[in-house]
Amino acid sequence: MAGLYLHIPFCKQACHYCNFHFSTSLRSQNELVEALLLELELQKDYLQRQPLLTIYLGGGTPSLLPGETISTLLSNIKQRHWYDTEAEITLEANPDDITEENCQAWQAAGINRLSIGIQSFSDKELRWMNRAHTAAQSLQGLQIAKQFFDNISIDLIYGLPEQDNTAWEVNVAQALALQLPHLSCYALTVEPKTLLEKKIRNKQYSPVDPEKQSEQFMLLMQWMEQAGYRHYEISNFALPTKESRHNSVYWQGAHYLGIGPSAHSYNGYSRQWNVSNNALYIQSLQQGLLPAETEVLTPVQQRNEYIMTAIRTDQGIELKKLGTDLARVEKTAARYIETGQVLINAERLWLSKEGKLLADGIAAALFANEDE
Repeated sequence: MAGLYLHIPFCKQACHYCNFHFSTSLRSQNELVEALLLELELQKDYLQRQPLLTIYLGGGTPSLLPGETISTLLSNIKQRHWYDTEAEITLEANPDDITEENCQAWQAAGINRLSIGIQSFSDKELRWMNRAHTAAQSLQGLQIAKQFFDNISIDLIYGLPEQDNTAWEVNVAQALALQLPHLSCYALTVEPKTLLEKKIRNKQYSPVDPEKQSEQFMLLMQWMEQAGYRHYEISNFALPTKESRHNSVYWQGAHYLGIGPSAHSYNGYSRQWNVSNNALYIQSLQQGLLPAETEVLTPVQQRNEYIMTAIRTDQGIELKKLGTDLARVEKTAARYIETGQVLINAERLWLSKEGKLLADGIAAALFANEDE
């Protein structure tokens, strides 16, 4: 299984919390698309003819692109890469871009899954985040999308400073009432150099409360379990068979190619990442140069990568994949097993609900050092 990700670095406006690479100016859109096509050609052999089982147009806001541009991009992918006819092809979209006309164009281009950036069904919370859409547009967009697509995911954010548990429950209840097959739910993170970080530092916004975020995450797990969703990764919940194939590529350590400024790639033994600058990205590709840096991973780094990704899933870490590192990992995990944060049997090691609150810390504790 292999995946391909296209980063479309354009947005209507900047959300206060976002630290992804994007631009609110669309002036270079045509040149950027041409550069994407050039990179697809340069990177056509990166995946060594592995069939693409998932293609993901993310960003940024790919739904800002005209339908014919999306069709051109997907056509070029199909020409240059082995392509599974049953591939999951996802488009990230904002609610205010979802119209019948756009859905028809996306469907005609080959899109068969939408990931919609709802974030909240509360106008107050949307304004606080500086989102470009309203709650009414979210509901309207979802109703339109459901007429064309049966595989839909939405994003929700919890743990906002002014968001109490009742407000969070209202958001989740609205999503469940819509019978959406997939939800991605993220705790608000204060990233460096974002407007949110500046506003908190200047005391314009209240700081994030980690204890409240943990409480809301525990409530989320309870509500989603009761509704019949599989909690298959820390931030992701799906009805049966509706798990995101694309995200699963990352968590299962499969190979993927990233196209576009700031996009990352992985081929099993090395990582590669593109420059996070639209102008430099375009200039490099116009000169026939790949605007990327590469890091070759040591065996220890590869094992740590596996631990970091696998432990986030409900399948956990397959013990047989640890090889000679098994005894060390089991010894280190013992203290978390004793507290009930980590569970283990003869085949695998995984996180309990309480352990999921500490996923990153537990993963880091299980990492090996180069000199071990």
